[in-house]
Amino acid sequence: MIPKDWQIATGSEITIMIGKGASPKWQGFAYGDSGMLFVTSENVRDGYLDISKPKYLPLEFHEKLYRTKLRKDDILINLVGGSIGRSCRVIDDLGDANVNQAVAVFRVRSEYSTEFVAQVFQAPTTIQRILDKQVDAARPNVSLTDLREFLLPLPPLAEQRAIAEALIDADALINALDALITKKRHIKQGTMQQLLTGKKRLPGFSGEWEKTNLGELATFLSGGTPSRSNEDYWAGDIPWISASTLRCFEIWRSESNVTSEAVAAGSKMAPVGSTLLLVRGSALHKEILCGLVTKPVCFNQDVKALVPHPQVIPRFLTTVMRGRAEDLLKLVSSAGNTAGVLDTKLLKAFAIKLPNTDEQTAIAGVLSDMDAEITALEQKRDKTKLIKQGMMQELHTGK
Repeated sequence: MIPKDWQIATGSEITIMIGKGASPKWQGFAYGDSGMLFVTSENVRDGYLDISKPKYLPLEFHEKLYRTKLRKDDILINLVGGSIGRSCRVIDDLGDANVNQAVAVFRVRSEYSTEFVAQVFQAPTTIQRILDKQVDAARPNVSLTDLREFLLPLPPLAEQRAIAEALIDADALINALDALITKKRHIKQGTMQQLLTGKKRLPGFSGEWEKTNLGELATFLSGGTPSRSNEDYWAGDIPWISASTLRCFEIWRSESNVTSEAVAAGSKMAPVGSTLLLVRGSALHKEILCGLVTKPVCFNQDVKALVPHPQVIPRFLTTVMRGRAEDLLKLVSSAGNTAGVLDTKLLKAFAIKLPNTDEQTAIAGVLSDMDAEITALEQKRDKTKLIKQGMMQELHTGK
């Protein structure tokens, strides 16, 4: 159902060309440091073209793909694999640039608003319609024929432009929030490096910090997994923590919960105020996962609970572990293992400089406030994204 003055048009009716590129391997071309910018499905993100890591091919290959030489305002749509339906508009002149066989070039006629059509392809309902057309072959894919026959609701040109302008304004707000969040994260990272090492002191604090190690500051507890064969162990209200639930600063809930019977049978509890730290798993090749326990939880054998001694403020300890993630990752690589393991002996010897409890509390408070500001911005951005999706649903259908 659309307004009476709208039309339904196919992709072929509103475009000059719908095409796709080719694989350089099939034709004997190799990547180089210059030449034609080569765009693949990895570069086509949700609403923007990511060429932060550009790839280049000889201009000879570019000439062979003359139909799909990219122009400003081309719409790129992924055709193959897990990113089917992901699309973006080329907003800059890229010079000599082309695409591979997994990316369609959708070139809109001048009688229609490219910005409007690009926004239509960004709508969740449109993406789902494209996904519904995919063929389950060796790799899921949609064809150029599917795009040529794809139906699009189109208002008069002036209304297309007005709708596109409203949605582009929403995108600008989202992008501005993303940029601000990135800036705040960088500021926080720099502040952490200064405050957690004592290079920068908060007003009112002075004196030397104690040089110690992690083994002197906390008691290490090992985790375990209740028997999966006993259903009675997995029907309780005690959160059971694994790697997937260690991405938040405060740890208090999980998708899996165990019973007090599981605890009595040997499953380990982490007390409130302890720091849970992932010590084994593939994630340790690229990141440190840890969090502060704010409600009693159980944890598995891939996680250690660090129970702080009286001279350590719990929130400060968790903040230190997160803030010194790069140093902890070096322990993984220095151990010479390939499985991703933080060795307990190395962890206990991990050097830490410790201020008095008042300064610990102040540092943790400052960094916690920065986290709260970033979280508020993330929530505002996510809400704006939801509002934009609602706008799309209403404006793209004429409601």
